[in-house]
Amino acid sequence: MKNFIRFIWILFLILAESLAAQNLSLTIYNQNLALVREKRTLSLKPGISTISFTNVAGRIDPTSVHFKSLTSPEKLTILEQNYEYDLVNADKIMRKYLGKNIKLVTKKGEVFDGKLLTASGSNIVIQDENGEIKIIRDNTVEHFDFPELPEGLITHPTLIWLIENQGPKNQQTEISYLTHGINWHAEYVAVVGQTEKNLDISGWVSIENQSGATYTNAKLKLVAGEVHQIQPKTKPFPETRRTLMGIEKTISPQFEEKAFFEYHLYTLQRQTTLKNNQTKQISLFPSAITRTKKLFIYDHYKNDKKIGVYLEFKNSKKDGLGLPLPKGKIRVYKRDTDKALEFIGEDLIDHTPVDENVRIFLGNAFDLVGNRVEKSSKKISYAAREEEYEITLKNHKKEDVKIVVVEHFYGDWKILKHSYPFVKKDARTIEFTIPVPAHGKAILSYTVFRGW
Repeated sequence: MKNFIRFIWILFLILAESLAAQNLSLTIYNQNLALVREKRTLSLKPGISTISFTNVAGRIDPTSVHFKSLTSPEKLTILEQNYEYDLVNADKIMRKYLGKNIKLVTKKGEVFDGKLLTASGSNIVIQDENGEIKIIRDNTVEHFDFPELPEGLITHPTLIWLIENQGPKNQQTEISYLTHGINWHAEYVAVVGQTEKNLDISGWVSIENQSGATYTNAKLKLVAGEVHQIQPKTKPFPETRRTLMGIEKTISPQFEEKAFFEYHLYTLQRQTTLKNNQTKQISLFPSAITRTKKLFIYDHYKNDKKIGVYLEFKNSKKDGLGLPLPKGKIRVYKRDTDKALEFIGEDLIDHTPVDENVRIFLGNAFDLVGNRVEKSSKKISYAAREEEYEITLKNHKKEDVKIVVVEHFYGDWKILKHSYPFVKKDARTIEFTIPVPAHGKAILSYTVFRGW
C-alpha cells in the first residue's frame, strides 16, 4: 500500500512538472530583452474582484503587460492593472513602524516595548507606555519584534488586476510581458586542422538571467537579429569568460532553426529551467567540419608594421556548414605535435546568413613584416595630387607566402602605375596579392591620382 501511494505521488509530481512545462514560454532576444508568456487556470469570482500574479520578473516593463482570458475573453473585462514592487526590507519595515509599537531585545537580554519615534543614524528612540524616552544604540540591538508585515510591503514583485467577470468561474488565462535583464549570445569553438585547410567548428549559446525571476521548465526560443526598441539601450552584462570543455564531442542538435519575419528563430526541442542570476550554456549545433584558408593581410590603417593572420570560410552546405550563424565570439585552437590543443586566437563574428563568408582575425604574424612609405607627392592642381607609395613586405618564414595588401582611398582616384596587379573591392578599397619568397622580400609600388 505504501509503495502504491508513493507511486501515485511520483506520478502527481511528474504531471505537475509536465503541466508547468506546457504553461511557461520564454523568448529571448540578444539585446538584453525577453518576452515571458505564462498560462494559468484561475478561479474567478463573478462581478468585480482582484487577481494577482506573483513571482514575476523584477526588471519587468510594466507597460508591456498583457492579460487575457482564453476561456471567455468577451466576458472578462480588465478595469485596472497595477505592478507592485515595494519589496520588503529592514529599512522599509522600520519606516513603516514609525509612531507604532514595537519590541526590541538587546544583546544583553534587555527588552524594550514602546512606540518607535526614530530609527535614523546610530540610535533607536522608543517611548514606553509611561511616556519615558529610551535611546538605544543600534549596535547593541540583538533583534526587533514586529507584530505583522506592514501594509503595502510585499515579498515578491506582483501584478494585480481589477477585473469584472461575467463568464464562468474557472478560466484559463494568459499573461505576457517584456523584461530586461535576460540576454543571450553565441559562442563558437573551432579547431584548425594540421594542414590549416579545414576547421572543426561547434556552436553554443550562453544565456544570462539577471531579471529577478526563475523560469522553471520553460519552452525556450532565441531570436537572432536587430529588433528595434524605442527605449535607450541598457548597459550590457559583463562578459563571462570560460573555456568550453569537450569541444570535439559530437552533440545531437538541440535547437530547431527557422526564418521568422526578418530574423532567425532558434527553438530548443525540450523544456529547460533558467534560474535567476544564472548563466546557462546549451549546444547550438553539433561539430561540423568546413573548408578554410589562411590569409595574411597588410592594412596600414590598422597597423603600419604588423601583418594580420586571418582564417576565412564560406558558410555553405557545400563547404560543410550552411547554417545561419548568430553574432558571437569564436575561439580558435590548434593541436600541437603532442596532440594538446593550444589557443591561437579569437574574434567576434556578426550575424552571418548562409552562403556568406566569415573572416576571423587571430592576431599578427610573428615572422612577417610590412612597411609603407610615401615616396613622392606632387600637386597637380588646387584639388588634385599625384602620390607614389612603396610597400616592402618581408618574409622570415621557411616557406613562401602570399600577402594581401589593402589600400584605402577617398574622393576621386585612379591608379596610374602599379608593379603588381590589383582588384578593386569597392569605391574606396583595392587589394594587391603579393607572393613573398621564404627568407625574402617583395616590394610593391604604385602611383595614384587623387582629386577632391
